[in-house]
Formats: sequence, structure tokens, C-alpha cells
Amino acid sequence: MRHSLGPRVIPSSRRALRAAVCFLLVCAIATSSVAAGRSISSADRALLEDLSRRSFRYFWEQADPNTGLVLDRARTNGSPHDKQHRDVASIAATGFGVTALCVAAERRWIDPKQARERVRATLRFLAERAPQEHGWFYHFVNYVTGEREWKSEISSIDTAILLAGILTARQYFRGDAEIAKLATKIYARVDFRWMQSGHQPLLSHGWKPETGFLESAWDTYSEHTMLYLLAIGSPTHPIAPRAWKAWRRDWISYAGYSYIAGARPLFIHQYSHAWVDYRGRRERSPPYADYFENSVKATRAHRAFCIELSKEFPGYSENLWGITSSDSPKGYVAWGGPPRDPDIDGTVVPCAAGGSLMFAPDICLPVLRTIRDKFGEPDKHIWGVYGFVDAFNPNTGWVDPDVIGIDVGITMLSAENLRNGTIWRWFMRNPEIPHAMRLVGLVRSGSSKLRRAS
Repeated sequence: MRHSLGPRVIPSSRRALRAAVCFLLVCAIATSSVAAGRSISSADRALLEDLSRRSFRYFWEQADPNTGLVLDRARTNGSPHDKQHRDVASIAATGFGVTALCVAAERRWIDPKQARERVRATLRFLAERAPQEHGWFYHFVNYVTGEREWKSEISSIDTAILLAGILTARQYFRGDAEIAKLATKIYARVDFRWMQSGHQPLLSHGWKPETGFLESAWDTYSEHTMLYLLAIGSPTHPIAPRAWKAWRRDWISYAGYSYIAGARPLFIHQYSHAWVDYRGRRERSPPYADYFENSVKATRAHRAFCIELSKEFPGYSENLWGITSSDSPKGYVAWGGPPRDPDIDGTVVPCAAGGSLMFAPDICLPVLRTIRDKFGEPDKHIWGVYGFVDAFNPNTGWVDPDVIGIDVGITMLSAENLRNGTIWRWFMRNPEIPHAMRLVGLVRSGSSKLRRAS
């Protein structure tokens, strides 16, 4: 039994020392991403600036100015797509797009007033006119009307990505009362408990009006961590914090790296980190996971995996690698690894390395340089008005004619977090997210705070 000895009196010199240490730790957290950015060469900074501006151009040009809904995909040269895809927006791409508008305003790529007006129009449409079910949105919608396309599902994860963008804008444009009000309304309307139907305490992947809730639930580690934090931190319809511990954490070991993994695609280690700042936090109970370091290890293991594949596909190398869900000659494929996906054919997906810039710039930047310098000639159509093509195969010469909004988005947001951490900073100002992290037991871990600045 512990006995209370009453309040401890700390000598003033020790108080000063403790205060100084705390101050230094806070400074280290706030500047870690900037420190990483300063270690980047001027040539790489120029590459990231060019790539990011091209990426933003996608979200500005491929969105309806009245609804703000962003097209799911576009041709690499910006020309209209075929009839099947021409008017189809992705609600997740819209979440990336709202975030991109904040970055563009901050960097003065466009007049901040233009960015604010586009964000305001987007939030008005989503709050007042867009079809929704208990606050959740359809995965694919018509970018002019917002009506459901392709009989898509009400998607929990795609709505979460949209909410992340909306909450980022709520903080970046916090001086705009209407934007703040609309953002809060959209978030508060989402009934997270409803999405648990049939899967409690877990959240379902989604719902269809024809068949009800999807059979799958978010029951193993994936890109869903942001979804659970949004749900647990909800000011109106929160789910129990125990849901955080209800999904599996399966470990994988490859090339000397041990980390938590779920599906093969690398993007599962990227998406939540585009907004949620997991740096310097660790679970206070087993397995004591540090999710930022987990994504660092997953990225490095993936590179080693691709280098091993170079024995079969010589296009892969130390500076040319990356496999995550993307287009392919056979259509869209959710491939990746390790372990080995049987569909792998030597294709390189630029957003695999691009989306991991915030984790491991030392190995990801060389990939982007190699793609641009070696394959970026205009006649190869791999480097275009919106940045990198979605996928290409250096072994066969196949080049995807498209870019995909979510892949452009994760590259842009990861680059921005590497450069100065502004998206992390804006998003984490939303009090619901730190509150949810406290509830699930993600606590500060001083050693890893400082390690990522190196």
C-alpha cells in the first residue's frame, strides 16, 4: 500500500531545471519536422516545392468550384477523362483537397482569399446539400450534384479522411466564423455509434442502402487509426475507448525490422499520419506501440523487400522502389508487401515513396529524384502537370495514363509534413484528437520525440 506523504516541495533550482528540460522537450517536438527539413539539400527542397505545387494544381483544377468535390482521377496531362470517370468525385480525395487548400494559402500559391472561398463553398455543400447517412458520406459521388455514383458504399474510412481535411481547415481558417461553424457541424453530425452496428465495439467498413452494413469491420491494424481517434473523440456520438484495443496488432519481421502490419499496401502506414501527429507517443499498455516509428520501420522494410525483388524485376533498385495500391495493366490492384503479393509485376508506384517522405526522407527522396530525372522526359508521360503518374513499369515500358487524387494527396501532405510539419500542427489543434489520444493511452515518450529530428 502506498502512503501519501503530502505535497512535495521542490527547491527552486530543481524547479528551474525541470522547467528548462520541459521547455527543451516542447521545442524539440515543435521543431523536429523543421530540423528534418533543414537536413534536406537545396535541390531536394526545390524538387519538393515543384512536386507540391503540381500536386496542388490537381486539387484546384479537378474540383467543382461550387461543391468543392474533387474528382477521383484525371489524365496526367489534365485533359478530360472518359465518360465513366469524367464526373466521379472521391470523398477521400476531397478531404485531401481541403487540406491542400490550407497549404496553398499558407504558401501563397494562390490568394488566401481564393482558398478560403473554396473551402467555405465545400463545407457549405457538405453541411447543407450533400447526401449523407447519419453524417457519413458515400465513397464516390457526382462532383457537380454530390449524388451517389457506381452504387458505392457509405464509407467510414473515406468519411474519416474527409473529416481530417475539414478539421484541418477549421484550425487553419479559425478566424473565419462560418468555416469553423460548418466544420464543427459536419463533424458533430457523424453518428459513430451507428457505424458499430453488428461489429461492436469495432467500426464497420461501411453501409449500403440495398444490403445494410458491410460484413467487414476495422478489426486489424490498417489506415483506420485516425477513424478510431475521430470516433472516440467525437463531441456528440463518441464510441468507447476500449474500441482502440479491440482490433488486432499482428507483427511482421523482415530484413531486421519488426513492426505491426495488416494488409500488404504501404499506404496503410501513411494515411492516418498525414494528419495525426503520432511522433513521440507510445501506447502505455502492451504492445507499447509507437505508431510513427512503426511506419518508419514499415517503409524501410518495404524498400528492402523491393530490392530483393530486383532479382526478378531488375527495374527495382535502391533508388527505384515502391509498391502500394495503384493502377496496373490489369486494372486497380491492392498490392504491396512484404509478404510477397502474387500480382506484383515490377510496377513502381511513386506515391509509395512519396507518401513516406515524412518517415524516411533519406531513402524516399532518392526515389523521387530518380523517377523525375531518369523517367521524367515529356515523351514518357511519367512527370506531368500534376506531378508523378500514378504508376509505371520500368521493366515493360507500361505507363499509366492517369493520376489518382488520393495518391497525389498523400504525396503532397507527406512532403508538407516533412518540410515544416504544418498539417500536423493544424490538425492537432483540434482538441478532440489529443483528448482521444489520452483516452486510448497514447502517452508522451521523450526518447522518440527527439530521435525523429535526426
